[in-house]
Amino acid sequence: MAAAAVTFCGQSTRPAPFPRALPSREKIDRTPPALTPIRTVWSLPLNNQLAASPAYDKTLAFFPIAGDRVVAYDLTSGKQIWIASTRPQFDPVAGDGLLFLVEPDALTALRVADGSIGWQLPLADALAVHPVWDNGWLVAATQAGSILAFRAADGRLIWSRDLGSPAHAAPALAADRVYVPTADHRIVALRVDTGAPIWERRLGGPPHEILALDDRLYVGSKDNYFYALMTKDGRVDWRWRTGGDVIGVPLADEDRVYFVALDNVLRALDRVSGGQDWMRPLPLRPTSGPVRAGSTVVVTGLAPALSVFNAVDGVAAKEIPAAPEVAAPPYVLDDPASGLPQLLYLTRDLATGATATLVTRSFEPEIAPVAPLPNLVTFGPPTATSTTPR
Repeated sequence: MAAAAVTFCGQSTRPAPFPRALPSREKIDRTPPALTPIRTVWSLPLNNQLAASPAYDKTLAFFPIAGDRVVAYDLTSGKQIWIASTRPQFDPVAGDGLLFLVEPDALTALRVADGSIGWQLPLADALAVHPVWDNGWLVAATQAGSILAFRAADGRLIWSRDLGSPAHAAPALAADRVYVPTADHRIVALRVDTGAPIWERRLGGPPHEILALDDRLYVGSKDNYFYALMTKDGRVDWRWRTGGDVIGVPLADEDRVYFVALDNVLRALDRVSGGQDWMRPLPLRPTSGPVRAGSTVVVTGLAPALSVFNAVDGVAAKEIPAAPEVAAPPYVLDDPASGLPQLLYLTRDLATGATATLVTRSFEPEIAPVAPLPNLVTFGPPTATSTTPR
């Protein structure tokens, strides 16, 4: 039956129709997949001990090995690309299609395509830490307390700045800044293009490796505090007491900052407020900062396994075997075909050398071991029965 018209003040109106229900929209879960359970993509014996931690450039890996050599591998296939003779004194660094190596008396850049020399510069002063690369800049810190900024493409020195104290850890680059943690308890912010000082902040102890973001710096110190500094002026936004030195570079995502310390604890704090979201004791002594693969946080240390945690709530997952021990910090990349997280980790054996293993997420259910059923009833051997019909 049609709705009746209503006359009001000489105007005829009809009741408004009920609004048509909009189709429901299911909430899309954009949480990245977890790394575990894993499957092995490939495993590669290097047949040599590592001389330093590897460097990575997207899907390329560069392993410094015994015998004064660096060998390059394609991570998608696990195949060797080239091998070069060199004597790196620090961990190598890759960027701009080059591999940067600190040799006994020179700074050398090898082309990642074939291992040939791109450029080479003599070093008048020994370096305090390994150099760092970002966005076309190569920054080095000398033991005398100078910061050197090179154009990475050709090795041209652009500027130098004397800070009066050697770097206590590698500098960090972000946006238009270089941040240097010094041995005399300071963090010094310099302009990346000129080396001009912007600000400096003194902490309670020598600062360790820095995670530099656009708005904040996250850094641990030997005074057993973890700091968040504002990049604008170096102001300490908040700090968190730890039970030991923070190890490695912290890790951050949109919500949290994660770090490990020598109190054998992994902590997840709110990036802005510094409030603790969760903390988990570690079954190992950490040797490098945490890494994130998908929605999984991975921690390595002095143990024959990698510890694995959910990034949101810290729930522990099944460990990744890494016997007999982990040889270097792991590296995270994404499978270009599936987009699933992949993790490369290295183990070492005193007899056989280092082995590189690439793992990724497996969607196959794990095979449960066969076990006897409870209250199992057993029967003796069958007895002969007559088949003669009655």
